[in-house]
Amino acid sequence: MTELDDTTRTELEAAAFRRLVSHLRNRTDVQNLDLMNLAGFCRNCLSNWLKDAADERGLGLSKEDMRLAVYGMPYEEWKARYQTEARPEQLAAFEAAKPQH
Repeated sequence: MTELDDTTRTELEAAAFRRLVSHLRNRTDVQNLDLMNLAGFCRNCLSNWLKDAADERGLGLSKEDMRLAVYGMPYEEWKARYQTEARPEQLAAFEAAKPQH
């Protein structure tokens, strides 16, 4: 692969991130618990990572701001619309994996 300058690399990473967020907004059928069980991260993780990055830069953005950026709506609204009750097998898989972040 061709060596990328930092600006181009950052632009490509940002584009990929925006595409991931868009994909997750469109896949409301995929529960956060399913994402955690499969990939070890979920929409909340992404919003927390955005918050960490904002904090590192001294920006006054809140956890709610970052969740809005990821979910495309207030978190409580997303939960009311799309979150389902966790099934026993989902909870068992989560307990077995015990994500560490």
